[in-house]
This record gives sequence, C-alpha cells and structure tokens, in this order.
Amino acid sequence: MKNDIKIGVIGLGYVGLPVSVLFSSKYEVIGFDISSKRVELLNQFNDTTLEISEEDLEKAMKSNLKVTNRLKDLQSCKFYIVTVPTPITKDKTPDLQPLKSATLSLSTILSKGDVVVYESTVYPGCTEEVCVPILQEKTGFIYNKDFFCGYSPERINPGDKEHSIDKIVKVTSGSNDETADLVDTVYKSVISAGTYRAESIRVAEAAKVIENAQRDINIAFVNELAMLFNVLNIDTTSVLEAAATKWNFLNFKPGLVGGHCIGVDPYYLANKAIEVGFNPEIILAGRKLNDSIGDFIAKRITKKLKKNNKDLNVSTVLILGVTFKENCPDYRNTKVVDVIKGLEKESLQVDLYDPWVDVESFEKEYALKVFSEKPRKKYDAIILAVSHYVFKELDLVKFYKDENTVVYDIKSFYDKKLVTERL
Repeated sequence: MKNDIKIGVIGLGYVGLPVSVLFSSKYEVIGFDISSKRVELLNQFNDTTLEISEEDLEKAMKSNLKVTNRLKDLQSCKFYIVTVPTPITKDKTPDLQPLKSATLSLSTILSKGDVVVYESTVYPGCTEEVCVPILQEKTGFIYNKDFFCGYSPERINPGDKEHSIDKIVKVTSGSNDETADLVDTVYKSVISAGTYRAESIRVAEAAKVIENAQRDINIAFVNELAMLFNVLNIDTTSVLEAAATKWNFLNFKPGLVGGHCIGVDPYYLANKAIEVGFNPEIILAGRKLNDSIGDFIAKRITKKLKKNNKDLNVSTVLILGVTFKENCPDYRNTKVVDVIKGLEKESLQVDLYDPWVDVESFEKEYALKVFSEKPRKKYDAIILAVSHYVFKELDLVKFYKDENTVVYDIKSFYDKKLVTERL
C-alpha cells in the first residue's frame, strides 16, 4: 500500500482517536465521528478521554490528521477502519446497533476496491455474518471481488500510558490472502511491537473475545475467594501475597469488573454459543459472580454499620471513585453503580467523590451526582472503589464521623492498618 492512500477511521473514541493519531504518522488520515461536539473539541486539540495529549494531537492535526462529522469527507479514502462501541443491551445480549449504523453509513461512500477493517470487539463470525451483508446489499458490490474486509481487534488499555497502542502486538486478518497481507502490512508499518496474522477473520474475532473472557473468569475466581475470606475474617490480599510466592500462581486481584471490555465481551461469546446450541457454563458463571460483587460489598458495609449500632436511615457513606478503572475518566459500564444501588436499597445516604470523571456527563448517564472537589462532610462509612493516585493523599480521618467509621478498601489501596476490611 502506498503512503499517499488515505485511511478513513469511523469513530473517534477511546480506540478510534489513538488509531487515527498513530496512522497519521505514516498516512493521510481522516477521522469521522457522529458527535459534532467531539469533533469540535478535537479540532481545538482537546481530547476529553485523555488518551492523546494536547501536544501530540496538535502535532498530528497539523500534519496528516483531519477530523470531521461529515461522512462525505471520507469518500476519497481507500482503507477504512471501524472503531465504534459494541455494548450490550439491558438483557445482556449483544447490541450491534452502533456497528450496523456505522457499516450502513460506510456503504454510502464505499467504492470498488476499498478495504474495510473492523476493530470493534464482536463474537466469532460477526464481521462476515452481519457487516458484510449490509455492505453488499446497500452497494450492490460483490464481497472479495469489489470490496474486501479485515479484522484487527483493538487492544487499547484506557489510561495506560506504558502499554500504548504501538507497543502492543496487533492481531490482523483479511477476507482473502491478498487482503490479509495488505492489512498486516499496513498495521505493521506503525505498530513497533509487530503484528500476528491470524488465519481468518473468525479466528481473529475469537482471539479477541476470549482474551477478556479469560480475565473475567480468573477475576471471578479471586472474587469468590474474597467473598469467602471476608466472611471468614481473613484478609484476601494477605492470602494472595502468600500464594504468589509460588512461581506458577496466577496473580489476579479481586474487584469490581466493569468497563467496556471485560464486563461486556464474555456476553458476546456466550450469546453466540447459545445461538449454536452450546451451553457456556464457565463463561456465564464468571459473569454472574462478577456481576454480584457490588451487592456483596454493599451488604458487608451494611452488616458492619449494624454491628456498630448505626441507624441505617441516617447513616452516610462516602464512595471514593466512580470510573471503571484508576487514573482514567472512563466510566463506561462502571460497577461502582452496583455498590451504590445496594447501599441505597438499605436506605443509606451515599456521596460520590471523583476528581477524574466528567460530573455532568456521569450525572446525565446514571442520574447520580458526583463531587469533583473533596466533600466537607463526615461519614459513617468510606469505600475506596477506584485507586486513583490522588486518593493516596487524602487524610481519611477527616471524613470520620466517629471512631467507628467503617473503611472498606475494594482495591487494597491503603495500608492495611488504615482500613476496617479489604475485599
């Protein structure tokens, strides 16, 4: 592929923007997003996801990167990358609407000979069973004759500046050998860690979805251990540290399992399994366990408050952190909300403090108010939910209502001596 061929990126979120900036180091790139506000901010070199610095964004946009909310601006591109979200519905089945909408929009500007690469996480077979038929039907083109497809699953870890997109091996694939070679060559030209060419699109799709399903199952196991050890009054972190002295012990930590990947992707694989008549027992068991952890934590807090003879109707709880991971503004599918719901069911008053999150958008999404500044109230219980570095500097004692204030550390973030219990 020649460097003068334009690359079009559909979706400029946590994945699409880093992809666009990276490819702009070698190619002319036009990034598209349906949000005019997102495009406006990016044109001011402001990435609200904090994945790309103002300096790097300005550098990219003053060279090879353009961003737009007008789809027709991408019409001169020959190589497209689709990076839209793939969430789940309320009944925990795949919500393919963003993917279908993006594919439908792309069909209006697709030309003969174009290559479309999907990065969105899906179940095995989705690209060729859902996306390709849309492109064929709307364009009248013949697959693998008039247009071609590839799949290269995103491996971006939001908030992680050490493992940036170019430093993670990229799995690539294509709809035929020639396309697979092309896709691999294009990605290899910007990924310093190298690429791995999968033998088919379905293999690449499956590889991605099992990465997160595997982590989900492993975390579910340690979450179950944590629940047991909490009941037995044994410190989970101390147990894990002792066990980790054996060379082959897998060092996973307990916690709330949310986010756009681990808390979602296993449902894509499970749904596909059920569709073909296979019962995915372990995958769904892991999801069920991890989805229950928020309510378990709420019950532990309630139990300890009752033990301290606290009146739940007037007791207050401070939760530190509402994002799905530390030092990152991303709150997609945050399981801290499950803890909040569990506490509110017990009539407890809950305050939220998170200096990282966009408080307006969070309140709009979840109807929950978040303090961006340290609250000045006193609390009967404090829960460390997200291990933002800034929380290390807090003097927890200033939030204590009395000497019986419960401190529950979900992340084993604080010194053991400072907390009542750790997950």
